[in-house]
Amino acid sequence: TEKIVQIKERMQATRDRQKSYADLKRNPMEFQVGDKVMLKVLPWKGVVRFGKRGKLNPRYVGPFKVLERIGDVAYKLDLPEELSRVHNTFHVSNLKKCHTDEPLAVPLDGLHFDDKLQFVEEPVEIIDREIKRLKRS
Repeated sequence: TEKIVQIKERMQATRDRQKSYADLKRNPMEFQVGDKVMLKVLPWKGVVRFGKRGKLNPRYVGPFKVLERIGDVAYKLDLPEELSRVHNTFHVSNLKKCHTDEPLAVPLDGLHFDDKLQFVEEPVEIIDREIKRLKRS
């Protein structure tokens, strides 16, 4: 039993050491009421498309004003009318402090969403048409 106790102590010391290394890189996020934050559009991959495809689509939209803090890790945001069907309380991991001016942010007008925050893409017009001719035809 002495060896078991010794092994447990060493494992705990190793865990504590690794935790201290990880905590140095960790940045706790806290926002004050009235701060401007950006909202993460893609909490999981492939849910929302904002006009562009793949890696060019924006990761964050906003800025939105923080109305109140709910508990330790959730915030209520002042969302615009376009996002009225989306619940306005978000976990801190889906928020990022806004350091830019408002005109530089991604605009929400002209974007259509359904209830699950999925982007609805509607074609406006066909701009060009081309018939591809193969070499052997």
